[in-house]
Amino acid sequence: MSFSPAQCRAARGLIDMSQTQLAEAAGVSSRTVLDFEAGKRQPIKATLAAMQRALEEAGVEFTNGGQAGVRVADKKKRRR
Repeated sequence: MSFSPAQCRAARGLIDMSQTQLAEAAGVSSRTVLDFEAGKRQPIKATLAAMQRALEEAGVEFTNGGQAGVRVADKKKRRR
């Protein structure tokens, strides 16, 4: 599944996570998150995976039915 800038922004919004908090949780720079969400650059796959994993561990579930989306994960699926 691809991970888009819009999904990243939406996911952070669902759980009230700042760009700085995401960067810290994913082990990347704040500029990486900022530039990705603004569509200024596409990070390498490992960086995208770390960002997505950090959001998932914070309680977000990425969906990919007919359209890509995000939602708050079922508490049983949360890793925190």
